[in-house]
Amino acid sequence: MSLLEWLAIAVTILTVYALIKRLETRLVLFTAGFVLCLVSMDPMSALNSFAKSMTNNSLVMAICSSMGFAFIANYTQCDRSLVHYLAAPIRGLGVFLIPICTAVTFFINIAIPSAAGCAAAVGSTLIPVMLRAGIKPAAAAAAVMGGTIGSYLSPGTSHNPFVAEMAGIDVMDFIAFHAMWSILCGAILVVGLLFVCIFLGDHKGEKVDTEAQQKDDSFKPNPLKALMPLVPITILVVGNVWLPVIKMGVAQAMVMGAVITLLVGYAFDRTNPQEFSKKFFSGMGKGYADVMGIIIAAGVFAAGLRATGLIDTFVDVLKHSNDIARWGGSLGPWIMGTITGSGDAATMAFNEAVTPHAPEFGMEIKALGALAFLTGALGRTMSPIAGAMVVVSGIAMANPMDVAKRTALPCTIAVFVLALFMV
Repeated sequence: MSLLEWLAIAVTILTVYALIKRLETRLVLFTAGFVLCLVSMDPMSALNSFAKSMTNNSLVMAICSSMGFAFIANYTQCDRSLVHYLAAPIRGLGVFLIPICTAVTFFINIAIPSAAGCAAAVGSTLIPVMLRAGIKPAAAAAAVMGGTIGSYLSPGTSHNPFVAEMAGIDVMDFIAFHAMWSILCGAILVVGLLFVCIFLGDHKGEKVDTEAQQKDDSFKPNPLKALMPLVPITILVVGNVWLPVIKMGVAQAMVMGAVITLLVGYAFDRTNPQEFSKKFFSGMGKGYADVMGIIIAAGVFAAGLRATGLIDTFVDVLKHSNDIARWGGSLGPWIMGTITGSGDAATMAFNEAVTPHAPEFGMEIKALGALAFLTGALGRTMSPIAGAMVVVSGIAMANPMDVAKRTALPCTIAVFVLALFMV
């Protein structure tokens, strides 16, 4: 290995350390990549990667429109109506509230792809239900946290259009490819959390009266509004599977869902169209800043690694061992997701730098890309410092570390199942 490659390894270690210390993710990735390009006498590689990622049509359309729709679902309280009606039938089920709440969260997270946003919307309803049933706070929080990997079945999640474009396939085709594995991970979390919580006696806690806490606002559930978060996904699935005449892209489906949501919101609550429009475009801007920002910065970091020659050396090693790619693509994002609290940064960097070379070492791009982002999500789900973990722990008034102890075992099992059988 050359001196530049050893320098790239050192910078990568510093990058990981900075992410663990919770420094700003986009700044860390961009700085690391730009420095590596500078020392490689190729600063334009970093700038060109930045510019290319900024104008990636498929990613910008899917991510920004999805975030815009998520904002208006929250503004019109359609997300709360959905959670309310899904929660109503499950009250009084005792210990089985734990797996059912995990499954409900998994399902809702498809419609509300933000892990922290879904945790807030679902947790505010389901966690009090579990606490009143005698479920311990840490277990109640873990039940919701365990379901926050459902977003990876959502076409609005950044990783789906990112890997789909890399593999040269449609977003919905890519989701169909990894759907079985995503659902399997959800099933492992559902069953695993039940057994862990029974073993810890989490169903024998003191019943907590949370009724007073839930009467502090004027929220009124509406069954028609509860259907609105499902409209874009329904359009995409029906159009791709049964009715090609209505087949459309993710952005078009999100805009169509927004229009229908506005009509329903105006009919029932006289939703202000001007404020509705502001929320939608604020969500689009937030999607670009927070999600596209990480993708752009990860691209610059990958450009830096390529400029030093480290990526070429790594790919040459992988060509001689499929197992190294298998375990590197699973354990790497998983560990990074756990220690940084984010499955995005490490996964984006890995998929940007390594996944395009998957055919060179006998793997499919879509398989390696899906493996990396699923295991990264599992790492985030068992991280005590993840944003969604902080949200659910705060709602349940539990220690995040106690919550993480309950999600850790099923998440670890799911990671090894994926590594052994997915690719």
